[in-house]
Amino acid sequence: MLAVLCGDHRPPDMEQIERAAHVRYTSAAGLGEALPGADALFVWDFQSSALEHAWSAADRLRWVHIASAGVDPVLFPAMRDSDVPLTNSRGVFEHPLAEYVLGLVLLFAKDFGTTIDLQRQGRWQHRETQRVAGTRALIVGTGPIGRSIAGLLRAVGIRVAGVGRRASTDDPDFGEVYPSDELREHLPDADYVIAVAPLTPATEGMFDAAAFAAMKPTARFINVGRGALVVTDDLINAARGEVFAGAVLDVFDTEPLPADSPLWSLPNVLVSPHMSADVTGWLNALVELFADNFQRWRGGRALRNVVDKQLGYVPTDLSASSVG
Repeated sequence: MLAVLCGDHRPPDMEQIERAAHVRYTSAAGLGEALPGADALFVWDFQSSALEHAWSAADRLRWVHIASAGVDPVLFPAMRDSDVPLTNSRGVFEHPLAEYVLGLVLLFAKDFGTTIDLQRQGRWQHRETQRVAGTRALIVGTGPIGRSIAGLLRAVGIRVAGVGRRASTDDPDFGEVYPSDELREHLPDADYVIAVAPLTPATEGMFDAAAFAAMKPTARFINVGRGALVVTDDLINAARGEVFAGAVLDVFDTEPLPADSPLWSLPNVLVSPHMSADVTGWLNALVELFADNFQRWRGGRALRNVVDKQLGYVPTDLSASSVG
């Protein structure tokens, strides 16, 4: 039996799976009643943390799949310590998210926001804009999403470097990769700082007051990773003090972003509602990936995107693993 944790809407294109197995759809409130007897769980409501509270009801669970790249909502201690495999939706988001980041870089450099504002005012005001070629981007997170971002930025002439768990001087996508504990040393060199790291105990709050202070005043900060990578109050203070030139935030430690958050009204901050990788057809692609993994799981074959639960993400060399 397959349990599917849904939000307001069920996943599309589930007919093939429904023909192959008994599927029980549930909201977060009913998960504790849906888990007994379930062999697998599809976490479609990927922001829900309901599994931790319902975990004791999982009496025969043998696999959990989440419809996102980030796995922190389901990676609580009991799940981490269990022998239940966890897979994610790596492969769906990389290129769309990279396109979004490239768009944001161009938005900053070409001052499109001011152009739109002036048009609305009916004002003709000639201005000069910035080139992106020759600027520097520091991409914090060297997984598949970070690598896809690096490829697009390099294509327009931006010099990229990465920050990751392992240092390298000849990385094929980044060239130079700096270890995470050297982040602050390399922030002053970057015109664009792009946060796309997974949320782990090592990365939580990594962008704090000291990190923002290390950026140059002309730098732009883009967070398309996880909201908790950033200490929100420190970012607000840095933006108010014009410690950096601007920021785009697509993820937040509380979502939806509360209406009274100062981030909505800061003139040098752009807020987008966790949509950086959500393109037309993305929901169908998520179900297609799950359906492929579901067939693999039923046949005892290697699963795609097996998460190393101690690291909190899918290591590049462990993207598939067999399940007994």
